[in-house]
Amino acid sequence: MTCCAPGVEAGSQMIDEGDHNISNEAIIAAAADLGDGQFQVEFGVPDMHCAACIKSIETELNGLEMVKSARVNMSTKRVKVIFNASRETPPMDLVTAIGRAGYRSFLLDVDEARKDKSLSRLILALAVAGFAAMNIMLFSVSIWSGANESTRDLFHWVSALIAVPTVFFSGQVFFKSAWGALRHGRLNMDVPISLAVLLALGLSLFETVNSGEYAYFDASVTLLFFLLIGRTLDHVMRERARSAVRSLASLAPKGAVQILPDGQREFIKLNDIQVGMVLEVAAGERIPVDGRVIEGKSELDMSLVTGETVPELCGKDSAVLGGATNLSGVLKIEVEKAAHQSFLARMIELMDSAEGSRAGYKRIADRAAEIYAPFVHLLALFTFIGWGLYDGDWYHATVTAIAVLIITCPCALALAVPIVHVVAAGRLFERGVMMKDGAALERLAQISKVAFDKTGTLTMGTPILNGQIFGDGTQIDRALQLAQLSRHPFSKAFARAYNGRNVLPLADAEEVPGAGVKAKIDGQEWRWGRADFCDPTYEGSDAAQSEVYLSCDGKMVAGFGFEDMLRPDAQAALAQLKSNGYDLAIFSGDRKQVVASVARTLNVDNAHGALTPDQKVEAIKAAGEGDEKVLMVGDGINDAPALRAAHVSMAPSSAADVGRNAADFIFTHNRLADVNFALQMSKRAARAVKQNFGLALCYNAVAIPLAVMGYATPLLASLAMSSSSVIVTLNALRLRLGQQDGTKSLPTHSTNAPQIKAVAAE
Repeated sequence: MTCCAPGVEAGSQMIDEGDHNISNEAIIAAAADLGDGQFQVEFGVPDMHCAACIKSIETELNGLEMVKSARVNMSTKRVKVIFNASRETPPMDLVTAIGRAGYRSFLLDVDEARKDKSLSRLILALAVAGFAAMNIMLFSVSIWSGANESTRDLFHWVSALIAVPTVFFSGQVFFKSAWGALRHGRLNMDVPISLAVLLALGLSLFETVNSGEYAYFDASVTLLFFLLIGRTLDHVMRERARSAVRSLASLAPKGAVQILPDGQREFIKLNDIQVGMVLEVAAGERIPVDGRVIEGKSELDMSLVTGETVPELCGKDSAVLGGATNLSGVLKIEVEKAAHQSFLARMIELMDSAEGSRAGYKRIADRAAEIYAPFVHLLALFTFIGWGLYDGDWYHATVTAIAVLIITCPCALALAVPIVHVVAAGRLFERGVMMKDGAALERLAQISKVAFDKTGTLTMGTPILNGQIFGDGTQIDRALQLAQLSRHPFSKAFARAYNGRNVLPLADAEEVPGAGVKAKIDGQEWRWGRADFCDPTYEGSDAAQSEVYLSCDGKMVAGFGFEDMLRPDAQAALAQLKSNGYDLAIFSGDRKQVVASVARTLNVDNAHGALTPDQKVEAIKAAGEGDEKVLMVGDGINDAPALRAAHVSMAPSSAADVGRNAADFIFTHNRLADVNFALQMSKRAARAVKQNFGLALCYNAVAIPLAVMGYATPLLASLAMSSSSVIVTLNALRLRLGQQDGTKSLPTHSTNAPQIKAVAAE
């Protein structure tokens, strides 16, 4: 029988995972039909935790003739497979292949919503190990203090009663991983950890049964406790990273109302929508798929596409994209693309592809494990054989080999990275920056370029009145009367700017969706809104601002400019980034004139406007060519793929949910200086990690020869191992000391500054 993951039997037509089943029929039902006999399906693989896992799974899947491509997403712990299905090659072969690599899997569309039990198991294992370690340490202190033989034996037996169930319960995290690796001919860092813990426990039990002087139960349990801290932290950070694609996918509606040829209306599911159908989208609903308006007029919230909060007008023959929100009128839309080909689906695919490209990044700990794990095993084996052949005392050879395994147990190496990430995350949190993933901190230290979105990132994301373009002040009251009747962002901004003026409310007015407000006053028709709505003959201007107009009987009488104000410290923050050697860029979906104006103000040479989400991704990739590494700072839904595509990403807490979920870092305070603070902290953390590895290597350079030569008993080995862990922890705590390099207080401007200013002609 082929060796598979737990619960997987080779050749079976159904796999029982304990709480769900996978079958050929279930896989086909869950897969998206791409046409030409090709299907795409996603599996969740919860037990992945390192770069070796990615390679193993992709190698097994790509070895199947039916598989066209297989891509592993480490952060979300998903595997996306495009395959051909036939009677000769049933889709169950995909699950069997993942099982051969040593991992259990489940279908995402069936089980994605179920609660992740891994985190609760880790927390429980951590709590049990911590409680047991404290109690065993109390008995160990009494023994070290000189307890007599009978008392010592009693304490050893009590410690054994605590340690044995604790090790087998809390150590399952490492034991299962180590066994899975060994069973499939691989090594990982969990193999030496498991050996050290189990051998220390076994030797302790042997000494306890034979009334020996020393036992090492405290070493086994304490080691587990420290390692579980790092593993739990890593799991929590990865779980945060998984929510980005789920948040974006949740924007898609469940279905839409189809208008049948006989005029009747019927609700159909999203995946049942086909090209050529006519759909009805009411105000407030999200456009389900890409299409063309055949009847109706409305405004669309296109923030998903451009990042701008200003609604866009659409009417007959206008193209609409899946994911945009219909704000005002009812629209009839002819479907031009199915759900899996719509704009929203492409956005999700962009994010998934970008995240998959990060899978090639190997964390420092993973790179160290590839070298360290084989070295430890060979060293212990040679020590055992060498001493056994040298003096013929195989018991002494066993004890010495165990001492070598304990003293070389990668506790310090395993703690070297996560403990630095924990301390750095705490320091960042105090400053108002939340870190999602420790690997992102490593990537942040490699950054050479910083790219910003404009709206909501460099700017405040809320339009304000910039001033009057033409007309006299006598028309302000009339404009305010009309603006107070509109829900448009510019009308609200105008009303806020003049909230101290008392004007008579209008008794009768009409808001035209996507155009503006009109009303009859003293026999004259007054209009407030777009230029083509107020006066179709007016050509407008090319100024780097948004404009709203007031007309009387079809003739323009006043115009007002609006803009999105820069964040108070934007200029100072970007100037400091430049002085620290970072290249700067602006990638925005806003109009090119507006982006160019902001770039001139901030002294940024590399600025691009009117970019779609996929164009932003391409811009990020172009900026990151060669050895360049790009940090993307953005906030909108349309920025999510770019945030994923960048080497590392940040977003303000005011960002859209999808933007926050896609970013690696969130800064909660209203200051861009936190971007530079995080960059400098990442460099300090990178230095601390290297120092920790250096300390661990120095420890091994001194301790290993002593252990191999037989000068270190298992007790001394346990003490030395614990000491090395304490040393790397103390070194990591140095991150809490001292002032950040290059993060001096930046000048800011009052956010209560007047919101109306003169507009210079451009």
